[in-house]
Amino acid sequence: MMKIDFTDKRVLVTGGTRGIGRATVEAFFEAGARVAVNGRTAESTASGIAAICESERLFAAPGDVATMAGCEAAVGAAIKSLGGLDVLVNSAGVDKHGWIEDYDETTWDWILDVNLKGTFFCIQAALPALRESHGNIVNLASDAGLIGQQRLTVYCASKGGVVNMTRAMALELAPDVRVNCVCPGYVDTDMVRRDGIEQAGDPAAAEQAVINYAPLKRMAAPGEIASAILYLASDDAPFVTGSAFQIDGGSSAGQNQ
Repeated sequence: MMKIDFTDKRVLVTGGTRGIGRATVEAFFEAGARVAVNGRTAESTASGIAAICESERLFAAPGDVATMAGCEAAVGAAIKSLGGLDVLVNSAGVDKHGWIEDYDETTWDWILDVNLKGTFFCIQAALPALRESHGNIVNLASDAGLIGQQRLTVYCASKGGVVNMTRAMALELAPDVRVNCVCPGYVDTDMVRRDGIEQAGDPAAAEQAVINYAPLKRMAAPGEIASAILYLASDDAPFVTGSAFQIDGGSSAGQNQ
């Protein structure tokens, strides 16, 4: 993990109780930041914080980011606890594998609401505080927002939206607020294992297929993605905005024949 100083910086991480979000909370905390942690409910947020550590620098900011009201509640709780906001990390995300014919409207709405609508409305709610601090935003996209993947059509649509929304917002909010996104490939998280591996007919084969997907022949660790997020959010990246930062082991570089 790179050593970047975020002492006294005020950070909100949505989806901060598990996976990449939790690793990001831990990384900002270790770098000295005061971090508001968002989970969908007060109970899941509290248990997520307790699993990280008990500290006066960690704050609960619950809210279901699939709704505008939930986004406003989470951002509002974070700003109230932190006294402002310097960094917003939109990490909350969901996926669902399936062929095109398998998706219904409820599943479509769930994926788009969490991944895309939630990102937009958390940013909208945070804008006054971020403009005041000249802060920045890091969105979680995916290599699936840069290239197509079968059986992930709706997820691809949501993450492609995050990538291009990041670019549009970077233009609109410059020069006061920087906006970037990271585009991970497969990361060794509970979501990847639960939804992409354990549900397969042959989990061992599914895991090997995930490992083989990237030219580097492995999954990323959540901390590797957190390191990139910290860089983009830091004073070491003052001229970086509108970037879609690929951290995918080469999966989006092209076909490796």
